[in-house]
Amino acid sequence: MVTSFAVTEVASHLRLAIARAARRLRQDAFEAEGRRVLSPTLTAALATIELHGPLTPSELAERERVKRPTATRTIASLERHELVTRTPDPSDGRALLVATTAAGRALLRRLRTRKNAYLARRLRDLDPEEVATLERAAEILERLLDEEKRT
Repeated sequence: MVTSFAVTEVASHLRLAIARAARRLRQDAFEAEGRRVLSPTLTAALATIELHGPLTPSELAERERVKRPTATRTIASLERHELVTRTPDPSDGRALLVATTAAGRALLRRLRTRKNAYLARRLRDLDPEEVATLERAAEILERLLDEEKRT
């Protein structure tokens, strides 16, 4: 049986490793882009809009776990960069829907490609068993996150 202390230690180690890996992936992708394109917050919101959109600002706020005014400012910033558009909601004329533009989708595609390439280069240095272990870890993390959504 795993003790509560052991689980806490693993959680701490895993959290730090995930945070460092995510930061390094972002840094590499932005360095390759040649400039800091968007903050991690704006990039995450853009990705959410691409994946789940078109969305209302309230839906984006809920998915990003921020307040509605924060989502509205985020959308305005993305719109200034011409990465999203706002259009009237056909089912509710008072509401707006936010969707990614071709430029927004292209930016996300470039960033994802660079992040995947960086990670693939790093994984090539591992033995096949370690790569399989990381694949299993990714599946477990996805399951944990999916279970969180359902509760």
